[in-house]
Parts: sequence; structure tokens; C-alpha cells
Amino acid sequence: MLVSVIVPAFNEAKLLADSLRSIRRALGALAARGWAAELIVCDNNSTDHTAELAQAEGARVVFEPINQIARARNTGAWAAGGDWLIFVYADSQPPPELFADVAETIARGDCLAGGSTVRIEGPQVLARAGTLSWNLISRLKRWAPGSFIFCEAAAFRRVGGFNQDLYASEEIELFERLKALARQQRRRIVILHRHPLLTSARKLHLYTTGEHLRFLVRTLMLRGRNLRSPQECYTWYDGRR
Repeated sequence: MLVSVIVPAFNEAKLLADSLRSIRRALGALAARGWAAELIVCDNNSTDHTAELAQAEGARVVFEPINQIARARNTGAWAAGGDWLIFVYADSQPPPELFADVAETIARGDCLAGGSTVRIEGPQVLARAGTLSWNLISRLKRWAPGSFIFCEAAAFRRVGGFNQDLYASEEIELFERLKALARQQRRRIVILHRHPLLTSARKLHLYTTGEHLRFLVRTLMLRGRNLRSPQECYTWYDGRR
């Protein structure tokens, strides 16, 4: 078994090294089963030292010139050789126990894809409330968070990967297609919850509550049509880091 861990990264020099070190530690859970792993960072046209830092941490670096999360993840996936793919955001740190749960889920043989609940760093009350709400929706709808996704590589390729027309929420659209495939194959979509992914709270510091609410309200009013514009999805694409 070969597992490919893919990290999309745009100007992630501040947080990437810690994330990659965390992933390296978590990979021990796969090695304990005798599984091999590769670590791929997709440099999404960064203007800082993202690529150099990734190489220094032992990752294989591939390049995607168009700044878009869906494209970066797809580029990493198409370069991967693994039987299974794990996508982790460059500002997140998976605990080894989470990778152990992923390995156990894969080994059962009836899972097609999945994700994890998340916890946000720091003491922010509103952020934690939002995270709890997302975790509930994630488990009920079987939508994986963009920050942590695992998927059988053959299934990912069969459904065509991430939708490159979308600049945000592409993981939800992907999981709707994966759920349909799972039903056809009588397999499961699993959202793990015993060992949540730790993710950065930086967007809470970089953007005001009003900016977050404006994006949410426009998404609801426009029924997601704004997700096709990088300018509308400013918390991902305006370059603040």
C-alpha cells in the first residue's frame, strides 16, 4: 500500500514547516502497518519561500501556475502514485492518532473516501462555536472539510477530481459526487471524529467578522454562484497571510 499525502500551498512560508513536520510524525501510523507514503507539496505560484521550505522538509514539490485551490490539489493528485490520497491544508496539523484512524478505516475495505472533524487553535469562543456547527454538519451530510480529505485514488480519478470551476467549497461538490459513487459501489463515506485535525485560526485575525459574514450572506443570496469568482472568495485569494 502506498499513500500519497498532498499539501496545496500558496505563500505558506509562515506555517508550512510546522504542518509538514506534523504530517511526518503522523506518517508513523502508516509505517507501523508496513505501508509506504510519499509527501507532495503543490506550490501554487507562491512568491515567498514555500517551495524551498517544502524541499528542505523532504517533500516532493510540484508546481501549479494558476492560483486556485482546486487546481493545486488536482495537480498534486495527478502527480501522486499512491493507492490512496490524503489532502491536508498547509496551515493544519494532523495528530498521529488521526492517521492511525485513517489507516484502520482504509484497512476495513468498505470505505471509499472520508474526512475528519476539526478543532481550531486558540481560545476564540465564536470560532469554536462555528467549528462545532461545521463538525455536526460534516458528520450529518458526510462532507469532509477542505483541510483534511482522504480518498481512494481510483475513485478520485473516476469522478474527475476537484471541480476547477469553483474557487471555494469545491470539497463539498466533490463529496456529493463521491457519495453517489459510494452508493453505486455499496461503500461508505466516513467522517472521523475521535482525533480532530488541528487547524490555524489565522483567518480570524486577518479578516473581520463583517468580512466573513459578507461572504456567507452573498453565498446564500447568490446560491453559490459567487464561488466561481476568486475576487468573491477573497478570504482564500486576496493574498493576506
